[in-house]
Amino acid sequence: MENALTRNARGACTGDCVMAIRSFVSVVDDDESLRESLPDLLKEFGFTARAFASAEEFLASDCVGDTGCLILDVAMPGMTGPALQLELSHRQPAIPIVFITAQRDDGLRPRLLAAGAVDCLFKPFSETALLEALNVALRKS
Repeated sequence: MENALTRNARGACTGDCVMAIRSFVSVVDDDESLRESLPDLLKEFGFTARAFASAEEFLASDCVGDTGCLILDVAMPGMTGPALQLELSHRQPAIPIVFITAQRDDGLRPRLLAAGAVDCLFKPFSETALLEALNVALRKS
């Protein structure tokens, strides 16, 4: 299912459908295979999605203000996921974040949730777990 959201030549969201903007999901992960596959899955779920290779690339884009939910890797070169979460916490409105990680640190998930994340999914995660986390996140946006 395609949303009514359109993009200009720079990739910025230009649609006038509020629900489409609310369902715009940004993915930030340094893993190229995930950046290629996850937006396709999100589109199958009915979301509009765009992937970014780094936190810095996401911050420099025109999509920050349009993002209804951010799927964010924890460990990346340069700015980490938690550092981006902190940076975004100073902006309004807040962007709900679903972290994804391959790290199996028992204390990581509670720390991220305490800092305001909606969820933290461990790779590999199920489509069902991702969709549930997205639905919770988008209800907050």
